[in-house]
Amino acid sequence: MASDDMLASLGVGGASAAAHALSLPAEAYGNDPRLEVMWAMKAYNHAEVYFNLISSVDPKFLKLTKLDDDIYADFRGTFKKLDIKRLKAEDLKSEEAKETWRPFCNRFEGLIEDFNYGTLLRLDCEKDYTEENTIFATRTQFFAVEVARNREGDNNTVFLSNRSKS
Repeated sequence: MASDDMLASLGVGGASAAAHALSLPAEAYGNDPRLEVMWAMKAYNHAEVYFNLISSVDPKFLKLTKLDDDIYADFRGTFKKLDIKRLKAEDLKSEEAKETWRPFCNRFEGLIEDFNYGTLLRLDCEKDYTEENTIFATRTQFFAVEVARNREGDNNTVFLSNRSKS
């Protein structure tokens, strides 16, 4: 089902209405399940756009934010040994990981737009977004991991794979 069709079925009039709805404060909704669907769709659309981007443009030339240099330096200073090529859920979700990720992400509050919004992150960077290969992460975690993957050449497999198909 197309995004606009899905939104219409939820009683939301198109993408602009969804964007407006997602910008309202959380208190305006309570536990509205339609909001969860909209967030999931937004996260999916973001993932699809990003994967298409790294499939068609050499990732080493991508600039995801104006803060890529700062994000990368801070990320590798904080997570020196994190294997970003093949993440595990516990790298992001364990109590120990959360204790390190929380202050890292909070350093970018006000610098990265929607720094703590949910987004989808691939666990294995050589694979597409699938149910088994995707984890829910904050936008700051997404940028930190994907900027590092681009700079360290880990996303080259996706780009080269797509090039060979053309």
